[in-house]
Amino acid sequence: MDSITQVVLGAAVGEAVLGKKVGSRAMLWGAIAGTIPDLDVFLKFFVSDITATEMHRGFSHSLVFAILIAPVLGWLAHKIHRRREDVSFKNWSWLFFWATVTHPLLDAHTTWGTQFFWPLEYRLAYKNIFVVDPLYTVPFLVFLLIALFHKRTNPRRRFFNNIGLIVSTTYMMLTLVFKWISFEAFQERLHLSNITYLEMDVKPTPLNSVLWNAQVETSNGYRVAYYSLFDTKDIEFSHEFPKNHHLLDPYKDQENVKQLLNISAGWYFIEQEGEKLIFYDMRFGQVSLKELESSFIWRYELTIDTEGQVTIKRSRPDIDGVGELFEDLVERIKGN
Repeated sequence: MDSITQVVLGAAVGEAVLGKKVGSRAMLWGAIAGTIPDLDVFLKFFVSDITATEMHRGFSHSLVFAILIAPVLGWLAHKIHRRREDVSFKNWSWLFFWATVTHPLLDAHTTWGTQFFWPLEYRLAYKNIFVVDPLYTVPFLVFLLIALFHKRTNPRRRFFNNIGLIVSTTYMMLTLVFKWISFEAFQERLHLSNITYLEMDVKPTPLNSVLWNAQVETSNGYRVAYYSLFDTKDIEFSHEFPKNHHLLDPYKDQENVKQLLNISAGWYFIEQEGEKLIFYDMRFGQVSLKELESSFIWRYELTIDTEGQVTIKRSRPDIDGVGELFEDLVERIKGN
């Protein structure tokens, strides 16, 4: 999830593990540890854009990484605070393990997911919460700040920190319930519309857990639809976006194309645009919530040279209409 949320989670976990002994230092170190896995964003300065995207939330978001980094950071904190004889190297390492491992466990609930079981090539993605969700973060942050303003020896400090952890976790569980309700609604509508499908992917729309998006794979293409928990009318599915996967067949053995297919997790379609191929990664949503036939935000331009070699360039999302998109989002959340 976003950096602020991970800082809050890391600080709360640090407080839960070691706050009674070291006070606000536990929150500080927990917050630092909670941000470390996301340092993989700096890979873009050392490898190609597409390689950095493929590696994002990989090794640094794994159980192996948490196990390896915890004693290193634990040793560092133990040296810095060597005067605290009542806090051992093991205590510090335990704090860093939990503050680091909870980061990918939280990210696993988002659309992108994590390779928590690295080196196994399996991405854990429950897709029940958007990468930024104020209903998860804000109450969590409020209780953490209330805890911060109590002395470490005050039982109310631990009480409020625990309340923040409980409230945030309860909300996370609720989003799983909301996803199931939405899945059932989409599935019923597909059945009533006589739409035969191979697979359906359901996930929340930005900044909320009320409005849900379904992407449905058919034998020849994909359809999309939206469902709000406040809807009173039937769900409407878009026309079918043709897969056109055959356009990529001659180039599938090239390494950069393999990377692109891996990044999209199979949710993509191709369009021919002049001499270029446009690769749409569907998982990050459409440009418009009003128009079911609108284009998708994430797209890559594939240029093929005379020798058949593919060059891939990611097109940056057009953010000029963000204000209008946000207004549409708020209106659609209210129901159809």
